[in-house]
Amino acid sequence: MHGEAPNAAPRPREYRDGRLIEWFGKWRKPIRSWLRNRASVPPGDIDDLAQEVFLRLLRYSDDVAVDNPQGYLFRIAANVANEWRERSRVRKPHDDSWLEELQIEAGEEPENTFARTRANEYVQAAVDRLPPRQREVLLLHVNEGLTYKQIAQLRGLTYRIVLRDLTRAYSTLRMQLRLEDL
Repeated sequence: MHGEAPNAAPRPREYRDGRLIEWFGKWRKPIRSWLRNRASVPPGDIDDLAQEVFLRLLRYSDDVAVDNPQGYLFRIAANVANEWRERSRVRKPHDDSWLEELQIEAGEEPENTFARTRANEYVQAAVDRLPPRQREVLLLHVNEGLTYKQIAQLRGLTYRIVLRDLTRAYSTLRMQLRLEDL
């Protein structure tokens, strides 16, 4: 896979950096794909593990001539994935029974209920002040979960009009609703 170059003088840092940059550009996506598909790494950890592969490459000697960069990097990736898997296996999950003790029912905290009711009233009043079409488009989007395209078809509007009305509605609401009012 790799071997030391016979009687070679240490290579300059530029060589190492250039090699790393080249390999990162060429092999980052394939390594991420391999980690996702073959090593079964969860999506949230893929970038971290891919970065670890290249960090380990920085730790190796510059004097090492690599005949097969792809195999070399994928071997490092396999080692990183195996170590990650081992750490995940021995990691003890937290006992979440104490979380239940911390949870308080909403009905037990009247100030939260009052604050939520007051915030809802402020928002509803601000929505009621919107022009009718903006209000209708906003409610269809937020309450019904319709896409811009669906709203346009339902109301006989163009996509751009729906986009403009929603943009203006959200802008107006941001200006009317200050955080301290909620």
